[in-house]
Amino acid sequence: MSIDEKIAQLHGFRDKDHYRVVPGLERLGIPELHVTNGPAGVGPGGAGSQKPATALPAPIALAASWDPELARLYGRVAAEETRALDSNLLESPDINIARVPQGGRVFESYGEDPWLISRLTVANIEGIQSTGMIANVKHYLANNQETDRGTINEIIAERPLREIYMPAFEAAVKEAHVASLMCAYPRVNGDFNCENRPLLTDVLKREWGFDGFVTSDFGAVHSTVPSALAGLDLELPTGIYFGDELRKAVDAGKVPVATIDEMLMRRFAKMMELGWFGRQPAPKPIPVLANGAISRAIATQSMVLLKNDGQLLPLDRDRIKKIALIGPYAVRQMTGGGGSSHVIPLYSVAPVDGLDYALLSQTKILLLDGNDIDEAVNAAKSADVAILMVGDDEGEDHDHGIDLPERQNRLIAAVAAANPKTVVVLKSGSAVIMPWVDQVPAILEAWYPGEEDGNAVADILMGKVNPSGKLPLTFPRATSDTLAATPDRFPGNGTTVHYSEGLEVGYRAFQAHKVEPLFPFGFGLSYTQFQFSNLKAIPGPNHTASVSFTVTNNGVRAGADVAQLYLTYPSIPEGNEPPRQLRGFQKLTLKPHESQTVRLTLNARSFSFWSDAAHAWQVPAGAFHIFVGNSSVDTPLETNLVLP
Repeated sequence: MSIDEKIAQLHGFRDKDHYRVVPGLERLGIPELHVTNGPAGVGPGGAGSQKPATALPAPIALAASWDPELARLYGRVAAEETRALDSNLLESPDINIARVPQGGRVFESYGEDPWLISRLTVANIEGIQSTGMIANVKHYLANNQETDRGTINEIIAERPLREIYMPAFEAAVKEAHVASLMCAYPRVNGDFNCENRPLLTDVLKREWGFDGFVTSDFGAVHSTVPSALAGLDLELPTGIYFGDELRKAVDAGKVPVATIDEMLMRRFAKMMELGWFGRQPAPKPIPVLANGAISRAIATQSMVLLKNDGQLLPLDRDRIKKIALIGPYAVRQMTGGGGSSHVIPLYSVAPVDGLDYALLSQTKILLLDGNDIDEAVNAAKSADVAILMVGDDEGEDHDHGIDLPERQNRLIAAVAAANPKTVVVLKSGSAVIMPWVDQVPAILEAWYPGEEDGNAVADILMGKVNPSGKLPLTFPRATSDTLAATPDRFPGNGTTVHYSEGLEVGYRAFQAHKVEPLFPFGFGLSYTQFQFSNLKAIPGPNHTASVSFTVTNNGVRAGADVAQLYLTYPSIPEGNEPPRQLRGFQKLTLKPHESQTVRLTLNARSFSFWSDAAHAWQVPAGAFHIFVGNSSVDTPLETNLVLP
């Protein structure tokens, strides 16, 4: 390759027919690289205008399933459709920590806990790359807010970087062998992510052994020589810095040709490994109905039943003659969030159609958008059950409050006062403040359900599917209970934001400061009841342990629960760990009165903290306390485990 040919391969280009494309080189058989956004299905792609695809439930919904196998399936479906739509790199998954529920991209990520995110990340990437698709894990690192994202300098200490913000990326590299990684917009400790040598070269490539290639977020490159020498391999979407300017830097001896060659070899090697060099099979059409059924199944497994006083749910179609279906998300389906992850659905199911089908068209449904609250109240009074569908509409480029619009809050309070059998269905991309929580008997968090919205929500409300979702992030009682209460921590002063909370993110902070959340991390109800018993913890060699316990379905319905294991650390001279940290989980489905033994293995990393003094992982000696249950606060089983 000539130097001009090499430079042309290090950045994307754009014209009237192409965007998100890196050119090929026909002379040497180098294929084009077509880049598609994809955290929630196939988004904007490189082969011209965006095309319809299966709108999967939002990634935050997938996280609420607590099911790595669903994450694997989710990745495979998105990857196969990416190939069908003529692209070969899928920008997915987005695995940034939900440091604050106000974050604008919380809906397209996996929540607030690094262990939960890591398990879903590994499975999702394996699902994507099992098809030959190039996964692109993002956004490295700490892209936790949209406010000032292109310029903000995040001051993050070494220990929280290692324990909170890096683990999922480390798992993506070491366990899932992800082929590519996207560097993020912000600065971390002074340097922009895409020219941050300590992060890109020292940690990612040398320490973790990443052998894939690093792409930039679109417009996240700010230099030529520093970016090339720091470890960036591909500039997107065009070549502002890695085009003519890079050629000049090479000619001046500022960037060695050997560096250029490594940048190319990293990408070419992964494209060869995943089968993109050579003749490609003809694209297969998207199996619309089959993938729609998968989207529906993921949505139902992800919904979280937050409240169900008096067993109002599931609804009994034989006893209900009239339903008032009210609210902005009753009259339109919520297929996903906005921004670069937006999917144009192949089809979508309206809430009223899904509910009417589930009711066998034998129940009268009064459908109202809720704009006229008096009209909504009258409808609720005349109905056997009132179902309110409310929520938000989040998207990239801006953060948001976590209060519903005041009009929606007034609507809920008024309808609940008019009908004691009121169900609130939330379609939100993050946590929501609920001033009306004590006024309504039943609350279902449905997230953004994807294209099968109407059917999936009806499946839960009518009991076709027993809810089993668990919250992947804490729902606070008030905004003042989040990091947003301290502007220095979020969103910063326009130039700098201080992660001075350290390790106290999400439920770790609530427990450390003894603040009661509205609904805790890991929480979710079922239409049946589960019991935990027989906890045993046996230490193994090299700071490992085997933990076992029994879960029993004590109810009359089949259902699934997520068994969760949390650790409390012994005292650490360098500073103690948060009170509890998730270190294992397993989702299991049980028939009525069925029991199953769960066995979880804890490795040395499970017991480790990052020592700033040693710049390494260390296991503190002493007694670890093990808690087991089905949320971060409901842990009926506990025992000690002493490690040397």
